[in-house]
Amino acid sequence: MRILVPAAAILALAGIQAATAQTTVIERRAPDTVVVDRPATESKTVETRESSDGCSTKTVTKTNDEGDRKTVSRERCD
Repeated sequence: MRILVPAAAILALAGIQAATAQTTVIERRAPDTVVVDRPATESKTVETRESSDGCSTKTVTKTNDEGDRKTVSRERCD
């Protein structure tokens, strides 16, 4: 019984101390975002071919200002 009373007192003090803990809130203020619109310098070429068997092919070629080129072809048959 003698050990139970001091143990209960220690637990009660620990609970009181935990209840009085402070909370710190850190706010960060970032600078405003700047958006710069750049003119499109990408060239795009679309080529469509139709054959006599009812199939058509569409080819799209894109080239950006750095000279990178991408070509995509799609064939469709009815």
